[in-house]
Amino acid sequence: CSRWEEEKKEEGIKWMQLEHRGPYFVPLYEPLPEDVQFYYDGKPLKLSLTTEEIATFYAKMLDHEYTTKEIFQNNFFHDWRKEMTSEEQEIIKDLDKCDFREIHKYFVDKNEARKALPKEEKQKLKEEADKIQEEYGYCILDGHREKIGNFKTEPPGLFRGRGEHPKMGMLKKRIMPEDVIINCSRDSRIPEPPKGHKWKEVRFDNTVTWLASWTENIQNTLKYIMLNPSSKLKGEKDWQKYEVARRLKDVVHTIRAQYRRDWKSKEIKKRQRAVALYFIDKLALRAGNEKEEGETADTVGCCSLRVEHIQLHPQLEGQEHVVEFDFLGKDSIRYYNKVSVEKPVFKNLQLFMKNKDPTDDLFDQLTTTFLNKHLQHLMDGLTAKVFRTYNASITLQEQLKALTNPEDNVAGKLLSYNRANRAVAILCNHQRSIPKTFARSMQVLQEKIDAKKKQVEEAQEEVKNAEDEFKDTKDAKAEVNVEKKKKLLKRLEEQLAKLNVQATDKEENKQIALGTSKLNYLDPRISVAWCKKFGIPIERIYNKTQREKFAWAIDMAGEDFEF
Repeated sequence: CSRWEEEKKEEGIKWMQLEHRGPYFVPLYEPLPEDVQFYYDGKPLKLSLTTEEIATFYAKMLDHEYTTKEIFQNNFFHDWRKEMTSEEQEIIKDLDKCDFREIHKYFVDKNEARKALPKEEKQKLKEEADKIQEEYGYCILDGHREKIGNFKTEPPGLFRGRGEHPKMGMLKKRIMPEDVIINCSRDSRIPEPPKGHKWKEVRFDNTVTWLASWTENIQNTLKYIMLNPSSKLKGEKDWQKYEVARRLKDVVHTIRAQYRRDWKSKEIKKRQRAVALYFIDKLALRAGNEKEEGETADTVGCCSLRVEHIQLHPQLEGQEHVVEFDFLGKDSIRYYNKVSVEKPVFKNLQLFMKNKDPTDDLFDQLTTTFLNKHLQHLMDGLTAKVFRTYNASITLQEQLKALTNPEDNVAGKLLSYNRANRAVAILCNHQRSIPKTFARSMQVLQEKIDAKKKQVEEAQEEVKNAEDEFKDTKDAKAEVNVEKKKKLLKRLEEQLAKLNVQATDKEENKQIALGTSKLNYLDPRISVAWCKKFGIPIERIYNKTQREKFAWAIDMAGEDFEF
């Protein structure tokens, strides 16, 4: 039996044996060399060690947009002053008088020097890193040696956050062994804390899968050390996730019929739930939990939409009943979409918006808890996220069927695959900013295309000349030459076609992030089956890390797999 299908444990029990080394703590702060100085009000000022360390966090970010933002500057200065000695607090009262440029330059130069190291030196550094990975990066779980995901604690620094995060610039403190809870099995070799330190606590809890945890000081959230995605435990969880989404396929028609009926419900609460569910199903919106104000950036999902986030157009650009969405979703990514909806949905939205201010909730009677309870009642394990997974996977499968031409060469088929993946990324609103290097790399590609076109033209000319020569001489040698020149032309034309496909792909992809859906929303068996069916090597779709994560799917799916 494969390792995906070994003996099942009792409900809720995740492992019988767990042994590991505990987290790897990032090295302690190394003071700056004597000749690298901090200046206050134009004069050099020697800082105490802690104050200097925090100054280097800010200095390293000088060329970053964050350090130009007032909220970042204020949060940083407030937290920095708290850590200063009383003498330093007396002197350093104004961030504008602080000059970090020399420190910044020191780190930039240090970085450049590291990049410029000779190959042997780089190899030595890599070997050191590999040694740490070998020692701390693996655990023994139920007799198997499994890779750990993030075995290092996060280094201290300044909090960044996504979008306009109210806490940006605050000091992220160093994690000490005294902050860390260790989880392992009773009979295992319990990890030793670093010399002179002790753990906060050691637990033996086999109903959870984490190996260590601590609370970070900015949001007061728990951080965990978990297994790597390629581990059996994570693989099984991933597989289960897609199996739940496949179960939705059998009941989705009933669910759709039900929410359509609820559009006409006597209870406004049910109507709101039904419209929200329609959006979650049709537009793959996230559920949108209530959030504490001032704790995070102001982002919303479906249930937390406000009146100001949508506009209703009875008629727009030749379509009827258009809803125009404009809001910041998870990670402050803007969601902008104009969608023609069914008439009862439009009418309901008019009703929900009546007599409300722009900042009022659109679905004022609805909470995610109420929605998810209803979903759980419709199907065991159903949540808003399952809809996203289901709609993403089904879209990929349908698009692959529609777009793949069996006659195409590998490059052509891969373009079709990426186009199908793009349809999913657009559905899920997975955007990225255009890469900084985009224009340059596009230019390089265009130059290659131009050079190749020239070669093709020359080859065409040579074929014509060879044919003329053969007409004149009817010579066997000349005939062979014609074939040779034709072969060369064909090869060059194929290369040109391949480059053109690459350019198309690159252009269509410049603002779309394919990775998120590929890793989290698309059943990998769909891609594996497609590869097997059309003879595409799997490594053209999944890189090494992804192949490790999806080993279970590569193992299981034949070319006939249907989601």
